[in-house]
Amino acid sequence: MFKPFRALVRKDLKLYFSNRRALLMSIVAPIAFASFFGYLFGGSGGQTETARIPVLAVDSDGSAISREIVARLTSDKALEVKPATLAAAREAVRKGKATAAISIPQGFGDAAAKAFFRSGDKPEIGVMYDPSHSTESSMIQGMLAGHVMEAVSKEMFNGPTGRKSVKDSLAQVEGAEGMSPELKKSLTEMLRGVEGFNQARASQAQGSDALDQGITMPFQVKTEAVTSGTGILYNGYAHAFGGMGIQFILMMGIEQGVMMLLLQRSGVWKRLRAAPLSRGVLLGSRAVSAALTSMYVLLVLFAFARVVFGVRILGNWAGFLGVCVAFSLMAGTFGLLIAALGKTPEATRSLAIFATLLMVMLGGAWVPTLFFPRWLQKVALIMPARWAMDGFDATTWRGLGFSAAAGPIAALLGFTLVFGVLAWMRFRWEAEG
Repeated sequence: MFKPFRALVRKDLKLYFSNRRALLMSIVAPIAFASFFGYLFGGSGGQTETARIPVLAVDSDGSAISREIVARLTSDKALEVKPATLAAAREAVRKGKATAAISIPQGFGDAAAKAFFRSGDKPEIGVMYDPSHSTESSMIQGMLAGHVMEAVSKEMFNGPTGRKSVKDSLAQVEGAEGMSPELKKSLTEMLRGVEGFNQARASQAQGSDALDQGITMPFQVKTEAVTSGTGILYNGYAHAFGGMGIQFILMMGIEQGVMMLLLQRSGVWKRLRAAPLSRGVLLGSRAVSAALTSMYVLLVLFAFARVVFGVRILGNWAGFLGVCVAFSLMAGTFGLLIAALGKTPEATRSLAIFATLLMVMLGGAWVPTLFFPRWLQKVALIMPARWAMDGFDATTWRGLGFSAAAGPIAALLGFTLVFGVLAWMRFRWEAEG
């Protein structure tokens, strides 16, 4: 019994190791993906250079406090802060060109100074954010809280705003009626102590900055998820259905390419080539049929998402259909390219799956490209999946017009042309060897 068992095991191992491409892919693929995700999330001791979060700063106050807040945000290594107007910032966040926008309203500096020593209404800082990046928005709000408290407390203890606010507060306490003598005495002593501290600091040269960070700062953050319109909430299913639709349609393209290789092996393509049909007709018909199938799948997916999960086409319908058509055509020629470049169905399937997963991963369907290093974000622009994702996001939950879909449509049609020409040039009508 053991001898036949050993022979069968040996046979399976020999077949496995004889297929060099399949053997290589079974090792290379997990190494590549594990290395990629480890690199993204600081696997080398946190030394990975991640991209900064793009944030726009709107300073409508122009006070010493607001300028200090913007300066601290700009110096933060995790943020890429640029100045903007309120209208421009809102539009950039709406189109996904910025993750968030921080708006410091007029009068914030004075209100913050008053709230530092007195109870009452707290000043607000507005944070407009892209709802598809809610995690990053929470990170930004945490950083903002720290920088605001540092900037305000520093100004209150070391700047002219603080000295003026202390004097105003002291005058109000001393002239307050109905306040108990004990409370008035305590507040007066505290404010006079702060006033004396400010005077001592002002009379000294620049010394230790141990107290420059300040103590605390009462304030509020007013958040706003910027979508296609007022009262319209972000629907995460729109992004999910777009991403999974892209991935599985590309998988369909792989099956199309492998099937063509099987037909090539059986001699069907050689017999078809003998018919009075041009190469363009034979290959073009396969691409169009695959594109129509892909288009059907996309429409069914988004119809299901609309009925079950409330996903709506909030943008331009022509733009949405244009992205669907362009991506479907690209998927059809992608299958042709696989058949043209592949040699055997077995080896081609594993290589094509690896290439497709890489394309989808770099396209931002798995991990937002925000987490990519800057150089990798540029590489992602040559991935068709990235343009398809941008097009579907723009025409669904972002609610943008046709102009936002025009770029993705043009890019996808460009990929279609390149894939089609390469497939037409490289396609073999009969199996090698």
